[in-house]
Amino acid sequence: MTNKDAKYWVDQLSLELHPEGGYYKETYRSNEQLFIGGTESKRNISTGIYFLLTHDTFSAFHRIKSDEMWHSYSGDPLEIFVFQPDGDLKIVQLGLDFSAGQVPQAVVPANCWFASRVKRNGRFSLVGCTVAPGFDFEDFEMADRHKLQTEYPQHTALIESLTRV
Repeated sequence: MTNKDAKYWVDQLSLELHPEGGYYKETYRSNEQLFIGGTESKRNISTGIYFLLTHDTFSAFHRIKSDEMWHSYSGDPLEIFVFQPDGDLKIVQLGLDFSAGQVPQAVVPANCWFASRVKRNGRFSLVGCTVAPGFDFEDFEMADRHKLQTEYPQHTALIESLTRV
């Protein structure tokens, strides 16, 4: 835990509202680009952001076409919910308390639906996300609640709580 609060980090890091929830700031975008999977589409090799969630917000279920590595920086543990390709739900506890099963880094594989929120009774989580190939909003898809519930009916309540539409 830290004695700094969410507002401190938003102000110090000049974070802005993120479309999927929380706050962010892009901190890195490689100058070099590569072609994606035999297509004419180019992406930066890698990108990085600061990302902050507070106890009263969440990052809604979405997916991107690249792997995304998450890094814990400050605050309370972050729960990351990932639907695996086989349909199983994986819950990652991102944080620095190893005795509580938390990990300081975790990877969400490309094309997996995922969402995140501050662990219950927490105040905020400041994390970083590194995406390779680099993040591009063309590769971003926000989940449709009803379609996701149809695909994963055993997780209806979780999907309800971590989607907006």
